[in-house]
Formats: sequence, structure tokens, C-alpha cells
Amino acid sequence: MNILITNGRVIDPAAGFDQRADVALADGKVSGIGDVSGFKADRTLDAAGCIVAPGLVDLAARLREPGYEHEGMLGSEMAAAVAGGVTSLVCLPDTDPVLDEPGLIEMLRFRASKQNGARLFPLGALTRNLAGEVLTEMAALTEAGCIGFTQADVALADTQVLQRALLYASTFGYTVWLRPQDRDLGKGVAASGPLATRLGLSGVPVAAETIAIFTIVELMKSTGARVHLCRLSSAAGVQLVREAKAAGLPLTCDVSINSLLLIDTDIGYFDSRARLNPPLRQQRDRDALSAGLADGTIDALVSDHTPVDADAKTLPFAESEAGATGLELLLPLALQWGEQSGVGLMRALRVVTSAPARLLTAAGAGQLTTGGVADICVIDPEIEWQVQPETLRSHGKSTPFAGYALRGRARHTLVAGRLVHG
Repeated sequence: MNILITNGRVIDPAAGFDQRADVALADGKVSGIGDVSGFKADRTLDAAGCIVAPGLVDLAARLREPGYEHEGMLGSEMAAAVAGGVTSLVCLPDTDPVLDEPGLIEMLRFRASKQNGARLFPLGALTRNLAGEVLTEMAALTEAGCIGFTQADVALADTQVLQRALLYASTFGYTVWLRPQDRDLGKGVAASGPLATRLGLSGVPVAAETIAIFTIVELMKSTGARVHLCRLSSAAGVQLVREAKAAGLPLTCDVSINSLLLIDTDIGYFDSRARLNPPLRQQRDRDALSAGLADGTIDALVSDHTPVDADAKTLPFAESEAGATGLELLLPLALQWGEQSGVGLMRALRVVTSAPARLLTAAGAGQLTTGGVADICVIDPEIEWQVQPETLRSHGKSTPFAGYALRGRARHTLVAGRLVHG
């Protein structure tokens, strides 16, 4: 179907393009931007008052399949993604069974392709069953469609295993995605500090993150591996990444919408919706994360989408399951950060489109150019809405942003030129 998007403000952060123009789509690609005279459209979308931008790229989403269908069905999470303007998403391997076999990757990608939704980019398990002992068959998993390898939130206890994994990955050009968290220091449920002490919650010190980053950086120097650090949470961590990048190491990283916009006091009186991993830290950490995202030290903003069953959130704070839904909130919260931090609309869109797209193998993702793939989000930047969990499409309804008044939402989402939302 040929689609014409008219009267919109077209923004492509990858090219720094920002002007009012019509966009013509044909055969799954962008056939023209600006002068589209002579283009015959089967359908026209009026984007007056809207922003026409590349579809969002989310580097951290749990789809809960296989194995946790009661917490998130593939269909509901894919629907949540496109409702949030996300056209490409990376899923983590901590499912049941763990994504450590090529057949499981192929099955997941096949099922996702039948959902008529976002493009799926799986991460394979770094070690078998995420047990931290035996490396997976990375070559076979890559052939099956994995874009990298990770332990998800399961910290490696054996540094020698990590060294071998990075050396092997470096040999074949694979990227290893790691949550920087020391296994022993990272067992708490809240960030160490006055609040955790007052509430009697076990704390996770900043050292749990920095010790892990020190180790990873030193191993990168000796192995030459390419590493992506997932969901930084501290000011000290940002500084270590800044220094590693200045030294020329092939290191990238991201931050979640939760850590970027919330702090530990948002836990309130044991609000389990704010039970997250990594835990929410102090104001100085949030400020450093925002500054790092603004200056490019942090490459991408992610939803850290983790649908959690309602029963798992009704337990006492320390016993409740960590995680929050985020796919439908990534876009408006990115826009909010852009406005509040003063970095502007272009930068706010870049950290959820072209910047994270550089870590994927999909040519054309995260950009909006003539001849490129027609993954597009038409954004209504002025619509105001309140986060009401029961109206979210995700199976997981828990979010620390429940009740927040937000501005901006995806009016239409297109994947390969197909209208999948709106």
C-alpha cells in the first residue's frame, strides 16, 4: 500500500533534518520527502500539528516469552511497543527456558514476525542457562538472529568466565551486553543511603556498579572486546564510562527512563511499583545521568520494559518482583526529559532513534531518509494524557509513573510502510 503523510514536521535526528514536508511511502520504503508530486497514494495520513520521526528503537524490553506467558504475552507486548511508537526492540534472554539455543531464537523471531508489530532483535545468553559456567555457542546463536550476548541481570561470579567470553566475542566481532553489577554487593533491594536505612531496606552501594565497570574496562583493554553497558544508575558509573570512552575503548551504554527521571525518595512508603533493578538512586546520580545522556557519554535511553504480574507486586517491598512496564512511556518521557533538561527536541528523539539504532544490525533503523526503510512514528507532541495503568496495552500494569500527567504520544506507527498503530 502506498501511503502519503502530509502536513507534518519531519525530524530525522540522524541527519539533523527538521522541516515541514510531506512523506511518501511505497513498497516498505520512503520513496520521497518534500516534493512528492505525482505520487499516487492509496491512503493519506494528515499529520498537521504532528512530528514525523523515525520509529523508536528500544534496547531493553522483556517480552516474557517463552515461559512467563502469565506476565506478558508476546501479542500484548508487541501491541504495547507500537502503541508507544517503538518499531525496533531488543529482547533479553532471561526467559524460561533461557534463550541459549538457536531453535529457541528462531521460534521467538518467527512468532514475533506473525504479530504484525515491531521488529525484534534478540540477545542470546552469554552462558548456558545464564549459570555463568559454560559459554553458549555464540556463532550458532548469531546465525539464528542474535545481535549480541548478555547475562541479563544475572551477574557473573567468575571473572575468568567473563574474560573468556569477551575474548571469544572479540575474535568474531560480537558485542557483549553487560549489566554492571557486582554479584555480592548487588543483592539489596534499594540504593544504599539515608532512605534505605530509614526504611530498613537492604542497600545496593554505588560500588556494586563501579567495581563491575572497573573489571569490564580492564578486560576490554586486554581482549579488545566491544561492550555495551546496560542501564547505568550512578554518577560514578557515568564518570568511569566517560573516561573509558576518552581512552578510545569501544564502549557504549544506556540508561532507563526510571533512573533518568526518578530518585530513591519516589519509593515513598514502600511503594512496590518503584521496586526496580537497578534501584533508584539519589538526586546527584539522576543529574549525572541526565548530563551524560545530554553530552553523549550515555548513548541511548531505554524503557527497561519488564511486565510484572499484579500478584508479584502486592507483596512487601523487599519481596516483590523488580520491574515496571515502559514501552508505552518511553516516548513521552523522552520528550519530557528533552524539555526539562533543555537539550531540545532533536536530542530527545536522537537518544531513542538513531543513537540506539547504531547498535543494531538492521540497516536503516532509526533514520528517516529517501530510500530508507519506512519505520515511522507520527507523534502528537501536544496531546496531554494521564498514565492510567489499566489502559496500557502491556500485560504488565505496574509502573512508578502511574498517575503522572504526560504530554506527547504516538498517533500513528508504521513498520516497513505498514500502519500497525493508529
